[in-house]
Amino acid sequence: MKAIATLTRPERGTALLLSIGLAVLGLVMAAVARQGVMATHGMMAVALGLFLSVALAGAMNEPEPPADRLHRYYDAPTRFGIGLTLIWAVIGMGVGVWVAALLYWPEGTPPWPWTSFGRLRPVHTSGVIFGFGGNALIATSFHVLQRTSRARLADSVSPWFILIGFNLFCLWAASGYLMGSTQSKEYAEAEWYADIWLVVVWVTYFVLYIRTLARRNEPHIYVANWYYMAFILVVAMLHIVNNIALPVNLGTAESFPVWAGVQDAMIQWWYGHNAVAFFLTAGFLGMLYYFLPVRSGRPIWSYRLSIISFWGIVFFYIWVGSHHLHYTALPYWVQTLGMTFSVMLLVPSWASAGNAIATLNGAWHKVRDDATLRFMFVAAVFYGLSTFEGSFLAIRPVNSLSHYTDWTVGHVHSGTLGWVAMIVFGAIYTLVPQLSGRETMAWPRAIEWHFWLAVGGTLIYVVSMWNAGITQGLMWRAYDEGGALSYSFIETVEAMAPYYLLRTIGGGMFLTGAILCALNCRATFRDAPALPDTSERPLSPQPAE
Repeated sequence: MKAIATLTRPERGTALLLSIGLAVLGLVMAAVARQGVMATHGMMAVALGLFLSVALAGAMNEPEPPADRLHRYYDAPTRFGIGLTLIWAVIGMGVGVWVAALLYWPEGTPPWPWTSFGRLRPVHTSGVIFGFGGNALIATSFHVLQRTSRARLADSVSPWFILIGFNLFCLWAASGYLMGSTQSKEYAEAEWYADIWLVVVWVTYFVLYIRTLARRNEPHIYVANWYYMAFILVVAMLHIVNNIALPVNLGTAESFPVWAGVQDAMIQWWYGHNAVAFFLTAGFLGMLYYFLPVRSGRPIWSYRLSIISFWGIVFFYIWVGSHHLHYTALPYWVQTLGMTFSVMLLVPSWASAGNAIATLNGAWHKVRDDATLRFMFVAAVFYGLSTFEGSFLAIRPVNSLSHYTDWTVGHVHSGTLGWVAMIVFGAIYTLVPQLSGRETMAWPRAIEWHFWLAVGGTLIYVVSMWNAGITQGLMWRAYDEGGALSYSFIETVEAMAPYYLLRTIGGGMFLTGAILCALNCRATFRDAPALPDTSERPLSPQPAE
């Protein structure tokens, strides 16, 4: 493993102890559970721990990294994280296309339980949000933190523990879904022991971030770091509160939720919408505020506006989750509070979107010629579109038409495909040539193909779901002269067929682009110049000896 060569012998020793500890933890889990989901996850931890232990033990006598390594940025974890990001992109989006196809061809479901829509759908959502999006955030945050602080990561072991530990959690979650284990929530994550594991990993992530900021050589903390820190801190808080549960016993994955009834619904959507706020918005705005100026060669149009937008988003977003619970047992004033703050949220959200687009003034020729920059521009446009739509859908009369329909699915995917995935791909195409010591990607024309596949797929998907949702809402509330429903429920389902086919086609186009990106990145890294540590660039300026 090339990554081991970046560690000193004491660091390899620390990593070896952690790997052995992971294997022991897995053995304990498997021994206590003996069978079932927990035992399977325990054996997965054993296999991973043993693999890492053997690799580290075999490399203990390998040469030490260069003596000046502390004067260089540590980019090996970022390279690894980008690879994991693309793997999860293909897996998560591939499963998404499959479950979309099942809605159009339900008779095509194989007879095995783990291939059913109910088990695969959370694999898709968690794989894309946490696997694809989470790895992209972690990998890019390591890169952005170092460049904006002009400081190397505080240590060389924690980044690997964070990445490997987070992906073990993602694997536990995905395999648990396939085996039928779930907490029965919209954004259910994993079993109780996996939730505890993620807390350990996430606290390590936050501590590493703070330690690195504390040793910065740049007095100012750039705005991107504020967004990344908000993402890390609030997601930890959301995860802990939402996933508080009492295990049935220590030998099973089953647990009892602490929250119940309307309190559970409120906590769930406080978590769910703030996962959108701080995982899918704040973190990726940090990505946008760094990579858009870097790629365009233009400073942020208004740095002051970016700070105002940050505090507006942080304050307003916390209150909006109850707009998912209109016309329920939740107190009316709480529903109104969520609706009001959702409308107010449009101001800081559009401030960020407008700030990004205004940054490109004077650089539109680059947008025309550079597909990578075009990804970022489209991301900013879809961010503005999605935030407007979210505020609009939170208004109670509009929500009465849209809720429980595929309009919500279209809204979610205009954000995840048009905003999140687009800025991730723009960041990846900016980073990979730098990290591989090349001027450009190995296949520059493939970026153009990817861009148009992504934009075309997103538009087909989102527009088809908008039409599907509005059609559903209108059919469900249509009455005849006698006051009876004009359409049976099965008729509304049959009316969705052409829209579901279009959704599958749009998703397939987007998946094709993601596969093309993964192959392009692999070719770029593979054909990188045969130079040692090409991406371990000196700090700027070089610190004093």
